[in-house]
Amino acid sequence: PRAAEVLVSEAMALVGTLPGWAVRDCVLLRSRNPGSKFVFGKGNFKTLTGKLKTSPRLSAVFVNMERLTVAQEICLEEAWGLPVLDRYSLVLRIFQLHARTREAKLQIALASIPLMRSRMRKEHKHLDQQGGGSRYLKGPGETALETQRRVLEQREQRLRRALGTVARKRSLLRSQRSRAELPVVALVGYTNSGKTTLARALTHDLSLEPHDAVFATLDVTAHAGLLPGRTTALYVDTVGFLSRLPHGLVHAFSATLEDVLHSDVIVHVRDISNTDTERQRDTVLHVLAQLGLSEAARSRILEVHNKIDLMPHFSPTCWVTSHVSALHEWGLEELKERVQEAVLIATNKAVMELSIPLEGEHSSWLYREAAVQDVRVIPESSTAHVSVIISQAALGKFYKRF
Repeated sequence: PRAAEVLVSEAMALVGTLPGWAVRDCVLLRSRNPGSKFVFGKGNFKTLTGKLKTSPRLSAVFVNMERLTVAQEICLEEAWGLPVLDRYSLVLRIFQLHARTREAKLQIALASIPLMRSRMRKEHKHLDQQGGGSRYLKGPGETALETQRRVLEQREQRLRRALGTVARKRSLLRSQRSRAELPVVALVGYTNSGKTTLARALTHDLSLEPHDAVFATLDVTAHAGLLPGRTTALYVDTVGFLSRLPHGLVHAFSATLEDVLHSDVIVHVRDISNTDTERQRDTVLHVLAQLGLSEAARSRILEVHNKIDLMPHFSPTCWVTSHVSALHEWGLEELKERVQEAVLIATNKAVMELSIPLEGEHSSWLYREAAVQDVRVIPESSTAHVSVIISQAALGKFYKRF
């Protein structure tokens, strides 16, 4: 089936992300009972085992399931004589590769705890099978397994406390942005959809380094860019989403992705050249729902179709969607206009035409408290017609003062 082939292709791309890793072979097998000890039915398992035994230079097997149980890992590794990875452990390795900030590293460390628990149980099962090696005491009446569990629990508590501190700092930063009246535009999308390239094109921030790889962006970063009305917006570049992203990893990164929930505008960047773009779209919306974004907020998302340069015969099918090539900077002015419209609605601002005297503090006040768009001087009346983007609160202050 087409859906299965797409998932296999994506799984191969995941493996290829890791330096020095390559897919030697790929097998697509049906499993009627994936919860069984050997995952596959007897016939498929026998076929797969035979193939692995005759394949040279293999170092691991990746089973494209969200999580394997400890019992399944033990059975498969004993049968194949190779380490066995599931989707959780593979994606976690990729996350570890791309983490840069302390926050991302803390989140990955927290997401690693379930994996460490699984390994711990696996090791002790092996010891038990070899004659009860895990029974000896390690403390006052405490087995080695109990000691390791306690150490892991303490580590998990420390990580959660550290992430709680990070979350409070993020909350403080958000309140500072709010006081400065800087609108926040969050860029979300499937991994490798071009979010970082678009953020760079919109802000001309050369510190942004786009990479053609899954999860190339793992840390959430904010970059200032000018909108057409000469107001500054903060574009927030976020971690890419992935279909069947293990549930534990979604929650590990929920602190980072809170910036999306608190943004004024969400821009969903889609790789429209990808044949699987509709499923990718559904995945992104599903993850946003998992994170707690309301249905009303999801309905207001601005959708951007990126990578139209990869479609030589591209023809827009939806005129309420922006069509761009972030790489070649096509369609960006129209996108900025749409972002500005959405920002004005979200922040309760409006474009106003005001008539002010040439003398007095009116002009300097407006330049300080609003975004002045245009000024037309009327000499005969000693006035100026000023076009401004201004909040309702600032407009009230203006009328009260003048």
